[in-house]
Amino acid sequence: DYYTGVIFEAVCVGAEVGSIAAGGRYDKLIGMFGKRQVPAVGVSLGIERVFNIMEEQQKQVVRATETQVLVCIMEDNKLGEAAELASQLWEADIKAEYLVSKRRAKHFDRATNSGIPWMVIVGKTELTEGVVTLKKIVKGSEEEIPQVPRDSFVAELLKRL
Repeated sequence: DYYTGVIFEAVCVGAEVGSIAAGGRYDKLIGMFGKRQVPAVGVSLGIERVFNIMEEQQKQVVRATETQVLVCIMEDNKLGEAAELASQLWEADIKAEYLVSKRRAKHFDRATNSGIPWMVIVGKTELTEGVVTLKKIVKGSEEEIPQVPRDSFVAELLKRL
C-alpha cells in the first residue's frame, strides 16, 4: 500500500457513479521507483464521471470542445483543401478544426467523441464537383445536406448553427 497518511474520496450525493475524486499522502510511492524517499500528496479526478453527472443533471451533452464544425477531407495529400475550408469557417467566426484521412470512421469518431455537432465532408466526388456535404451528428437529430456548393457552405452552416 502506497498511502502513508490521510486519504480522501469525493462523491456526488445522488449520483450513481461512485467516487469522482480520490487522493492522499503518498510519501513512499516515489521511493518505490527511485532511490530517494520524497514526501508527496496527490489527487485524481474522474472527469468522465463528472461529465456524466453534469449531463444527467442538465439533460444535455457536455461537449469536450468548443469546436462547432469538423472539416473532413476523405482524400490523402489534401491538407491545403482542409486548411482553405477551415479558414473560410474561421473568417465567419465559426469554431472549426480539420482532419485529413481516407478512413471515414476516424472522422466520425473524432466528431462524436469530442461532441462536434457538424461535419463538412469532402471526398473524391465533392472535390471534382466543387461541393461539400454537411452532416449534423448530434445524438437524436441527425441531418445530411449533400451537394452544397463550396461558395455557399459557410452561409448554409451559419443558418443552422
